Amino acid sequence: MAKQVSKTYGSALFEVALENKTLDTTLEEVLFVKQTFLKNEDLNKLLLHPNIEKEEKIKVLENIYRGKVSDELTGLMVMMVTKGHQKDFLSVFDYVINAIKEEKGIGVANISSAVELSKAQRERIEQKLLETTKYHQIEGVYHVDGSLIGGLVIRIQDTVVDSSLKTQIANLSKSLVG
Repeated sequence: MAKQVSKTYGSALFEVALENKTLDTTLEEVLFVKQTFLKNEDLNKLLLHPNIEKEEKIKVLENIYRGKVSDELTGLMVMMVTKGHQKDFLSVFDYVINAIKEEKGIGVANISSAVELSKAQRERIEQKLLETTKYHQIEGVYHVDGSLIGGLVIRIQDTVVDSSLKTQIANLSKSLVG
């Protein structure tokens, strides 16, 4: 259900931004609003509190964001509160961010390695991803996962490239047993 909600609301805002040629502005605004939600636990508690009326929640949102972000984004949040979907704000924001980045040719790569990678290693990985994908720009999000033993696991959207020693050992073990 949450995926459907994020796709429904997120694609609506994305389509408006695409039509109005405001992708960059919308991206900045959504990132700003997402950060305020991540940093302000009290705002989240208020919006999710079952005993606070929807009208009060809407007033709070309008007081915080009206004039700071587009009417489309404020209106989207108001509509979501009206429909009782405020718990899905972050997933909607993530959907919009990913859709805009995809439209602009920016790939977000989640890269896991057994050890911290140097700046030069990161640059080589990102350059290789630029050469082998459709993207014009790569945003690398790096994670250290000691259980990998060595190698890398790279995820871009639904595509996973796993060259970790952990997986290679597991595959070798399966082939020897089976």
